[in-house]
Amino acid sequence: MNEALLRHFRDLRDGDHGGAVTREDKEHVFATAAELLDPVARRALDELNADLLLGTGEVVASGVTRSREGGLNAMWSLTWPEQRATHNQPIAIVAHYGCDFHHPHLRGNTVGDWPLNVFAPADAEAQLDTLRTIAAADAHNLVFQESYHLIPAITTQPA
Repeated sequence: MNEALLRHFRDLRDGDHGGAVTREDKEHVFATAAELLDPVARRALDELNADLLLGTGEVVASGVTRSREGGLNAMWSLTWPEQRATHNQPIAIVAHYGCDFHHPHLRGNTVGDWPLNVFAPADAEAQLDTLRTIAAADAHNLVFQESYHLIPAITTQPA
């Protein structure tokens, strides 16, 4: 994890991101990072779905979209019946590159920013623990906001 922070801080020092200097080039790097992260983000959310939601959830990916402010986003959401019934946010992993950011970040719906430094498949795989942590923190915060009743693994009695 410290390597991701060091790369992040080097970006700030050196004025680039993965070798890209212009906004347009950095957006291409972001789009590639989102593509590389897709199977890893899905795996992190699928694990949570299996363990906490007993397979009742659905992972949905947005692909790369442009925000109203002009930045880029990619979101992987885990929705499930109890969450939808209470109109709470889904558990999410979000890659975002704000219009005034030097480089992109990762976050959840309820969890703050973490560096996004993905330039190759191995970099994406190395983010699995971070993505698991973001998803787990989102799940925790959603239960805190609503109740443990959101989690089928807690409310469903074993057969």
